[in-house]
Amino acid sequence: MGATTEREEFVRLTDPYRRELLAHCYRMLGSVDDAEDLVQETYLRAWRSYEGYEGRASLRTWLHRIATNTCLTALEGRVRRPLPSGLGGPGDAPEGPLRAPVADVPWLQPLPDALVDPANVVAARGSLRLALVAALQNLPARQRAVLILRDVLAWRAPEVAALLGTSTAAVKSSLQRARARLDELAPEEELVTEPDGPEDRELLDRYMAAFEHADMDALLGLLQDGVELEMPPYLDWFSGKKDVMRFLGTRVGYAGRLRMVPTRANGQPAVVAYARDGDGVYRAHSVQVLEVSGAGIARITAFFDVGLFGHFGLSQVLS
Repeated sequence: MGATTEREEFVRLTDPYRRELLAHCYRMLGSVDDAEDLVQETYLRAWRSYEGYEGRASLRTWLHRIATNTCLTALEGRVRRPLPSGLGGPGDAPEGPLRAPVADVPWLQPLPDALVDPANVVAARGSLRLALVAALQNLPARQRAVLILRDVLAWRAPEVAALLGTSTAAVKSSLQRARARLDELAPEEELVTEPDGPEDRELLDRYMAAFEHADMDALLGLLQDGVELEMPPYLDWFSGKKDVMRFLGTRVGYAGRLRMVPTRANGQPAVVAYARDGDGVYRAHSVQVLEVSGAGIARITAFFDVGLFGHFGLSQVLS
């Protein structure tokens, strides 16, 4: 087989797994930027090893094995990617000035649903939820890998042990510790829903309209009593409807200041916000990921990183 033909075969057989591998690397790293880089590295390593691939494991398993090792190497010496709520308690002065943004923290990033296979988002939606990915970052890298491989990808314990060069007993012990730690950090919330139906889309439409019209009463009616709001790269975050509304009441501004574009991230509803400047131009402002429960919006995570807009296929200026 010629080199060109072999390369074409490699691309044809492996390309269908690219988006699935992106989701896997994102769970491990908590960064869509890093995940995209590591998927590229995974395919480079896979191509270099393809001639020796003997089919003892499925191609999907083989690629995930390479991706996992690539992620573990990348995580060596790195600090975890947090959200503000993972670095301290909520603020108590919502009407006061925010502390300066913290640029030297590698913040957790959202993952646009459009970058992941729709079937993968549906099947593994819970494992992509923003709060869960944030919690995963608190686990040691190898423990994180064990939990993802066993509980998300449904690998058998001996397969994980072979990949990590350890025993099956060690994998089972590591998985037990990882599950226990995850239960502490992100206990399963039975009321969390995944907005797919018309009622859920209506809630998102009402949320966008409340911001665009600066309608604080409408926004108040959408929030759960225990709603939380955090805004990386700012360390300040707020908990409870009263404090969240006190904060937003001093920031939303006038009707027409904001324009919102609906999207999805981490299997959750999201909006991309643009703010009007002094020249009347709507410029990139934030990406907001919402967690919704039967009682309303339970959490708003607003990412003030305009560099994320490109991942959502959106420009810096709204035309």
